[in-house]
Amino acid sequence: MSFEFDGKQYAQAATHQKEWGARLVAELALRGDEHILDLGCGDGALTAQLAECVPQGRVVGIDSSWSMISTARERRGHNLLFELLDINQLDFHKQFDVVFSNATLHWIKDHRNLLARVFRSLKDNGVVRFNFAADGNCSNFNRVVQEVMSQPQYADCFRGFDWPWYMPKVEDYRLLASQLPFRELNVWGENADRYFPDAEAMIRWIDQPSLVPFLVHVGGAEKERFRREVIERMIRAIQQADGRCFETFRRINLFAKK
Repeated sequence: MSFEFDGKQYAQAATHQKEWGARLVAELALRGDEHILDLGCGDGALTAQLAECVPQGRVVGIDSSWSMISTARERRGHNLLFELLDINQLDFHKQFDVVFSNATLHWIKDHRNLLARVFRSLKDNGVVRFNFAADGNCSNFNRVVQEVMSQPQYADCFRGFDWPWYMPKVEDYRLLASQLPFRELNVWGENADRYFPDAEAMIRWIDQPSLVPFLVHVGGAEKERFRREVIERMIRAIQQADGRCFETFRRINLFAKK
């Protein structure tokens, strides 16, 4: 299932995603003429950074959220294109030197399909660089939202609910990725735990994107009540004496070469 996010709100909330992504862009050591595909480009901030690194190349950012693509298109340049496209339907053949994704692919459930499509998208000697959520990511939010979901007043809303994220163990993902015929493959974990500077910053992150897959199941006045209860419980659970709010961020990194 694809979710519709608010591109403008996400741009204000995604501070840590952009920090991780800027580091990944710097690690690529680009020549300047590569063709790059950015999976789950969001508001386009990192896609635009990639485009600046390849003035003789081309960068295509894709996302399944129309609001994200609409926001990203405000950054369009001569070598920068944004397309509304579901990552699960990726259908390119040897078109890209680099396939890049930051803080997105935990929204994709079938990574066997994803990796096969990414491999097909790459030119020979092409590179894949992913960073996404691993097992143990956002453990506080996950616990709190499940506590609220389990309350009797929300039982009908979440009957048959499908958990929105795939967050594998590093060793399981390494085994999965090794089934593709990459010439080089490195999969590793990362502890990126962080403090939000204050409750307001944490709430922006909760609203975009964390609560989106839950609120679509809650209607009417219950929607705001659900949101407020999650936020209040999170503040009680993780706010420190100095006002900062702690959350666990565990990541899987993948570097591969075709």
